[in-house]
Amino acid sequence: MSDFNDENNNGVFSSGTPGYTPVDNGAENKRSKHGHGKIIALALVVSLLAGAAGAGGVLALSGGGVETHSQILEGVRPDTTIDVATIDTSKEMTPAEVYAQNVASTVGITTSITTNFFGFVTTSAAAGSGFIFSDDGYILTNYHVIEDSDSIKVATYDGNSYDAELVGYDESNDIAVLKIDASGLSPVVLGDSDNLNVGDSVVAIGNPLGELTFSLTSGVVSALDRQVTLSSNVTMDLIQTDCAINSGNSGGPLFNLYGEVIGITNAKYSSSGSEASIDNIGFAIPINHILDIVTSIIEDGYIAKPYIGVSVLTVDADSQSLGLPAGAAVKSVTEDSPAEKAGIQVNDIITSANDNPISSSDQLVDLVSSLNEGDQLKLSIYRQGEELEITVTVGEQIQSALANEEQQATVEEQSMEEKQQPFPSFPNIFGFGF
Repeated sequence: MSDFNDENNNGVFSSGTPGYTPVDNGAENKRSKHGHGKIIALALVVSLLAGAAGAGGVLALSGGGVETHSQILEGVRPDTTIDVATIDTSKEMTPAEVYAQNVASTVGITTSITTNFFGFVTTSAAAGSGFIFSDDGYILTNYHVIEDSDSIKVATYDGNSYDAELVGYDESNDIAVLKIDASGLSPVVLGDSDNLNVGDSVVAIGNPLGELTFSLTSGVVSALDRQVTLSSNVTMDLIQTDCAINSGNSGGPLFNLYGEVIGITNAKYSSSGSEASIDNIGFAIPINHILDIVTSIIEDGYIAKPYIGVSVLTVDADSQSLGLPAGAAVKSVTEDSPAEKAGIQVNDIITSANDNPISSSDQLVDLVSSLNEGDQLKLSIYRQGEELEITVTVGEQIQSALANEEQQATVEEQSMEEKQQPFPSFPNIFGFGF
């Protein structure tokens, strides 16, 4: 069996049918069709204010006329705006020139992770890579590089080390944004991952093994839009490259020969068991897929994703042999969601969307993920032997960029998800069970 491993050995990726992970997209430029959402910090200020004001009122009434004072706290978050400057990158460079121009924009990342095993506390360390996104200290890396960390340090090429703050992350897209207290840094130049072809030369800069700092490896684009599924059923469409990607490279930049970042390295294909060693099959997240997410995390602090409010399954071959059509079967419908308002029901089978045939649940997921709030989605529905046409207005789902138990209580539950299981028998879909 072959596995997809993240470059910190923090997880295992397995090939197979992709699991659904809603993606978020946004801007009105070329990247918007791939961008996977906007990001924003959800505050609990409203509920805290309400609670504090209520408590104050009770005290005043029960105090026999004695005036009491209750103090409340209101957070003030300065607005952050990302200014984009363009530079000429029309000159093709050698790998050596790309390295010289960009090595100072690459960083090493180390984390400390404390684990409590039945009262026995242990501390471990992990290492990864990242790169400078802005001149005032925003850093991009993979989520799995900083996952569960108690502290994060960033080391720059000039030998300086900084304590880093986790600004936000999107686990489903394996991206995290850090901030260090520094200015006058040299950010990378962002490229266009849509403007890639198989065979294009690329180079990666990172910290393999966590100790061979600022190493360069070179290769080509081996494939585009390669679907890779994590063991957690998160599926990503990645750039495949034969650049050597090893433990510690995760989160580092993948450059084209114009010195532009077109991807973030995050996984490699490796062998397990007694199989022969597998070399030079690495993966990177296309920069266009996450740029809107990163911008939203920095400017807003939350993630907004397109959704219609259904959980879907692929109609498998066995079910089709019993007379059901190919498509995405509706397992559940979220209350008050766009799907419920449009009249979609459990056991409906979606056979086409916006005149595109749907033969699997991931096709529907990909289509919805490419849309924006307010877009119209025309669906062909098979319902107990009848063909229906239903139009759904795509909604928007807000998700915290810094998930914890308190914040998650204020965030809508994920409402459209792909399940890694076959389409089950549907009782009474024809008026009888099977």
